[in-house]
Amino acid sequence: MALPQAKLDATEARLAVAARPSGAAWADAARDGALARLRAQGLPHRRDEYWKFTNPDTLVQPEAPEAATFDETDAPIFDAVERLKIVFVDGVFDAGASDDLALEGVTIERLSEAAQSDIHWAKELYGVLEERGQDPVARPLAALNTALADDGVLIHVTGKASKPINLIYHHQSPRSDAMLHHVVKLDPGAEVTLLENGPAAARFNAVMEVEVADGAAFHHVRAQGRDHERRTATHLFARLGEESTFKTFTLTANGVLTRNECVVEMKGDDAAAHIAGACVGDGDFHHDDTVFVTHDAVNCESRQVFKKVLRNGARGVFQGKILVKPDAQKTDGYQISQSLLLDGDSEFDAKPELEIYADDVACSHGSTSGAIDEEGLFYLRARGVPKDIATDLLTLAFLAEAVDEIENEDLRAELVNLLEGWLGRRRG
Repeated sequence: MALPQAKLDATEARLAVAARPSGAAWADAARDGALARLRAQGLPHRRDEYWKFTNPDTLVQPEAPEAATFDETDAPIFDAVERLKIVFVDGVFDAGASDDLALEGVTIERLSEAAQSDIHWAKELYGVLEERGQDPVARPLAALNTALADDGVLIHVTGKASKPINLIYHHQSPRSDAMLHHVVKLDPGAEVTLLENGPAAARFNAVMEVEVADGAAFHHVRAQGRDHERRTATHLFARLGEESTFKTFTLTANGVLTRNECVVEMKGDDAAAHIAGACVGDGDFHHDDTVFVTHDAVNCESRQVFKKVLRNGARGVFQGKILVKPDAQKTDGYQISQSLLLDGDSEFDAKPELEIYADDVACSHGSTSGAIDEEGLFYLRARGVPKDIATDLLTLAFLAEAVDEIENEDLRAELVNLLEGWLGRRRG
């Protein structure tokens, strides 16, 4: 079917202002394939099924909208954690602010350098998982990224990483338009924790492809930055082997437009995938979590846990799907999306889906929206707690199920502190 002219025009206008990176044959082939996918799909439009709750116009227009930078006064998140730091400023690698990339059990390279090599392990993954994630739902912003991103990190984990790897994104230019593409490969039995934080750019398009081999474990914790006028579209594609573990959690505070997509394919028996997120939004805040989990193996477990706190006209979106293929018996799939609306002006749109072709499964989903618990509020106020503080305590309790998906206690405490700070600033 021919694409509507509006989508064709928008796609060509976006490509006209983009610089196509060059590299070795494998990198060029992956980028050519992604460019062909993009032109076949067209950039997203509000009439597309999976964009009907989120207006993509500012994510696809040729130039990035201006976004004021935020003068950070708080201590940087994850500072209390011993970690290897990799810093990007408006999408450009900052060698001076980054640590040495050597880490026991891990090899780290930059995409811009590795893409020039004739032979590289990333050939088997770069753009591959993104392409697999295009079916049955088109993800054109991810294809745009694979075609045009000229930097990112390639992480090959061969053992148990001695400390977390922290990707730090700074935003300095009000008109910055950044794309980064990361690839993570975990060998059998390997384990790594990857942290991400910061606003990144005025407009940020990120893709991460993760291959988790048999018995390996990938832990991912992300905090999206406080620059409120930023616009962000992220894509996380993962493929899981036998008895592997994949856990990701994202905390978002502020941001005029954020769209986080996560696509997980469970190919090995006895694998586990936990995808969780929490967001707190105030005013002109729009936050969209779109998740697709495919069970294609026996006795696998997946959890989707998303909580959103919204007020002053903020809007939250959750689109989550669990697909169970015919041979994926003994599947355990759980999905919950809930919103706490602190006023009558905010909005939460949810589209939970189950598509099941196996008969020996335990799958459930639920979605709710509600106001603050008046009984709990009365209980706290009756014991002398001021209303604003009582509301914050109940808000933190509401978010707890999602935050508890973070396995590491120290990282969990860091994000709870971040939430408390956000609530305190709104109260003050």
